[in-house]
Amino acid sequence: MDSIQQHFTETLAAQNITINEQQLEQFEGYYQELITWNEKMNLTGITERDQVYNKHFYDSISLAFYMDLNEIQTLADIGSGAGFPGIPLKIMFPHIKLRIIDSLNKRIQFLQSVVNRLGLQDVELIHGRAEEWGQKEGYRDHHDLVTARAVAKLSVLNEFCLPFVKTGGTFAAMKGIDPAEEIQHAFRSLGLLKGKVREVHHFQLPVEQSDRHIILITKEAATPAKYPRKAGTPMKEPLG
Repeated sequence: MDSIQQHFTETLAAQNITINEQQLEQFEGYYQELITWNEKMNLTGITERDQVYNKHFYDSISLAFYMDLNEIQTLADIGSGAGFPGIPLKIMFPHIKLRIIDSLNKRIQFLQSVVNRLGLQDVELIHGRAEEWGQKEGYRDHHDLVTARAVAKLSVLNEFCLPFVKTGGTFAAMKGIDPAEEIQHAFRSLGLLKGKVREVHHFQLPVEQSDRHIILITKEAATPAKYPRKAGTPMKEPLG
């Protein structure tokens, strides 16, 4: 274990999260795959190893500081990009059945390469639009937990993500700066999509002390049939 992995292990331990040797090896494999693929497609502007561990891996796992992921069986990560937070959460909580939906097929190909290299099981990678898959049986009103990290404004994210959450489940929107204004603007969409803000957590990343916020939203009832609207509409006409 080198100094970067040691720091990663210690900062997680400070949050009562234990990482084993196999998981450390998987994160290192993930990093190597990310850097290799990033040379031929734009996955991330963050490539320094210590920064990837801090700003991507630790940041993704931070959701487990505020929820008991051991109780989560099904997770859908919407607009996952390079796999954050879904893949790091799957590494740390391998029992979870993970679905990732992303609109760019090249990113799905990268994620398949990661899944193969790391030997991850029960991972479904879907090339498609959230608006379309959110209408499908077996996906709609189905998941214990749905995540989105730095994808769009909350008024838009609610329509992308809440349809995938089962009644009583949680949508976790992972943000950088204070989301108070976003939450206010998302009030109407939350009502229409049967979501209610349960908690908003604020923390800072180790070392550089960058602000992070996690909005936990409870799904109180099944998604009305008209949502999500057709592909492209939520971005063009948010339910604000």
